[in-house]
Amino acid sequence: MKTFKVSVVSPDGPVYDSEVEMVIARAKSGELGILANHIPLVAPLEISAIRLKKDGKEELVAVSGGLLEVRHDQVTILAQAAEFATDIDVERALKAKERAEQRLQKAQQEHIDFRRAEMALQRAINRLTVANKK
Repeated sequence: MKTFKVSVVSPDGPVYDSEVEMVIARAKSGELGILANHIPLVAPLEISAIRLKKDGKEELVAVSGGLLEVRHDQVTILAQAAEFATDIDVERALKAKERAEQRLQKAQQEHIDFRRAEMALQRAINRLTVANKK
């Protein structure tokens, strides 16, 4: 199968830069499967896992939103945060999940930013899901 270049970049710097056969990502408009010679595209990403397929193997990268850009035989993912499954600190993600759940429970009683707590919970769950699939 033909390969193409994929770059995943976060504010902390490059996360991934290699050739792959397929990228599967969840955009705001739905799931995208990208192969070589895909039409040009720009799409905002959901908090989700990016699946990178190469040589019959799949690598997962947890992203906390961002943008995906497809140009001729090149995909660039500009993520707000990105981590490989092997790099995720599961204990830290569990604590973040617990904190977000506690904030959501208190949101109706106190002046807690509900949307912010909800996004924190989604990020923590995504990281845990990706870490458990490694």
